[in-house]
Amino acid sequence: MTGEIFRDAWGIPHLRADGVRELARAQGRVTALDRAWQLEVERHRSQGTSASFLGAESLPWDRFVRRTRLDDTARRCFAELERRDPETAEWVRAYVDGVNEGLDEGARRTPEFARTGLAPGRWEPWTPLGVWLGIHILFAGFPAKLWREQVVRHLGADAVGLFAADGPGTSGSNGWLVSGERTVTGQAIIAGDPHRFIEEPGVYQQIHLSCPEFDVIGLAVPGVPGIAHFGHTGTVAWAITNAMADYQDLYRERLRRTGAGVEALDPDGVWRRAARHTELVEVAGEEPVEVELIETARGPVVIGGPEGLPDGSEGLSGGSEGLADGLQEGFPDSLGDPAPPLAVALRYPPRVTSDLGFSALLPLLRARHVADVDRAVDLWAEPVNVVQAADTEGGLLHRVAGKVPVRSEANGIRLVPAWEPGHDWNGWHETPRGGLTDGVAAMANQRGVAAPLGIEFAPPHRADRITALLGEKARWSAADMPAIHMDTQLASAEPLLELLSTLDVLTPEAARIRQALLAWDRHMDADSEAAAVYAAVRSAVVRRLAAHPAFAALTAPPAYPEVLLPWLALLPRVGFALEHLLRAEELYGIDRAEAVRSAVEEVAAEPPSGSWGDTHRLAPWRALPDSSYAEPGLSGDHDCVLCTSSVPGLTDLSARGPAARYIWDLADREASRWVVPRGASGIPGSPHHRDQLPLWLGGDLVPVVTDFTKFERESASDA
Repeated sequence: MTGEIFRDAWGIPHLRADGVRELARAQGRVTALDRAWQLEVERHRSQGTSASFLGAESLPWDRFVRRTRLDDTARRCFAELERRDPETAEWVRAYVDGVNEGLDEGARRTPEFARTGLAPGRWEPWTPLGVWLGIHILFAGFPAKLWREQVVRHLGADAVGLFAADGPGTSGSNGWLVSGERTVTGQAIIAGDPHRFIEEPGVYQQIHLSCPEFDVIGLAVPGVPGIAHFGHTGTVAWAITNAMADYQDLYRERLRRTGAGVEALDPDGVWRRAARHTELVEVAGEEPVEVELIETARGPVVIGGPEGLPDGSEGLSGGSEGLADGLQEGFPDSLGDPAPPLAVALRYPPRVTSDLGFSALLPLLRARHVADVDRAVDLWAEPVNVVQAADTEGGLLHRVAGKVPVRSEANGIRLVPAWEPGHDWNGWHETPRGGLTDGVAAMANQRGVAAPLGIEFAPPHRADRITALLGEKARWSAADMPAIHMDTQLASAEPLLELLSTLDVLTPEAARIRQALLAWDRHMDADSEAAAVYAAVRSAVVRRLAAHPAFAALTAPPAYPEVLLPWLALLPRVGFALEHLLRAEELYGIDRAEAVRSAVEEVAAEPPSGSWGDTHRLAPWRALPDSSYAEPGLSGDHDCVLCTSSVPGLTDLSARGPAARYIWDLADREASRWVVPRGASGIPGSPHHRDQLPLWLGGDLVPVVTDFTKFERESASDA
């Protein structure tokens, strides 16, 4: 049996095989040929071994991954997959076989291996599950609970809402479904763009998978078989957005050392043995670092331990006494010993169930109708998504998929005490379903169909704008959709501009800035000088609010693991929540009008010299820094449909944005379009390494082609 690799004009792989397993093997092999460096980086990150070749900068991530027991969870999930769904397990094995076949050749093509001295390793059957976990372990943003704990302890419960936002480190998406009654063809269209950190190579891989059972195009995750999130089989198409559901909990743990190991206090008042062992993390150029791994009945301990936090911080003392006192409240003292320092355990669904939802992947590829997609995503686990689907017979789907535990309300908001009853998980929520309004459904991480399952959601601006734009025409075509992808209206600018309009005593230079901003069209276009001025004023306001004494207690985060600190940094929190902060009825005595006045005067004294795109430039993540590329300026902003996120007050650079764009046309699959920020190849110097970047910047997309007679055959391999 053979698996064949073809390429289109953009270097996108189109694979054909005689069977499902042979096709998975071909997918693994072509991914290793195109993305060997990316695959090996992700494998090491999932195992907590990336510092062994990337150096000490990667050590915080490796520590975190070890402590969350991510690799062990992947092994457990694969073992359960073998027991419960052997066909899918064998399919995953075939993909891994293909990766192992192609890695050596892929590594020879890729200069990063020689640069670091890394030799390609061996993938195990559970490695794709580990890669999936590594990509998504922070996707639900459980560290936001640490931030809310800080805010409540220092400012009170009412302050939590002030900072509620789609904040640092989270990932979202735009997605919209237009039914046949609103299209020129009478068939549905699904379009959108997932928002993630822009990486090089990209987190999504355009691919075409064809065998006698199915023929599917879509966006795959390198290192994971099949097409999980965005696909089109010809008769049915699907796409997802982040549901912003809350499905990970943090428990304050009371731990003590004994002669035999470590014990944790359970809700029934009994001390029970916690699993404990140590591991060595290799660090390039330095001595190995020992990491202690502890797991209670709740889950792995990710912060602190029996002695509290590291570096002599003694719980949360030394700059965070108020939080430390608050976290220690309620510790039982029945044994007469003093309350121990802080430890925090993470509970997340795959660790509890040994199920990562991979049983959904083959049914998605085999889907012919919306009902097939619906049944497939019933098997989904994490991350929790809003799924939209449509088929050629008029079927439509708009629902949430994934596992969200049923537990107390307190679990969803803050850390809860492991030693107190009432914080157990008691089954799983039924996933909500939604419908369409006037023939359309737009999801952009706002409080919508998934509202019963979450705590914080994105502001409604992107979803409202998509809905408004779709309302401007009675009928839409696939060719019309890029205009929505690229929309740059910034509704969240309004509160700042409202305050600006009330200012009267300004210097002449500041008055000119006010006049220009009040006349501005509120579009964050790369060539807009007014957008650059607005961004400068906004950043100055953010810095002033963050520096106010009212927020002083939030400026120094506790000594938590470095990986979690982006969620605890005050300046980004103020930047992303600025709209709420400016519109709050009262803000701890802060004179917001004066903050805006002084910000405008600051900018007037040294105004931006160019346009928004001069400073709002792409800043992609690379495992190895590379300064050889001059990155382009970008249109858009965090709350625009064209969501290119910077951090107001800190930097205009954008590390996060549309990691792909897609338009799925149910009338004609070859009228569909797709694009990624870089290209199909992860090999620097390849003609397809960055050839899609100009299209991505301009809002253009690559045509979807599925006719194998139009491709160039690259190779065939025995399978």
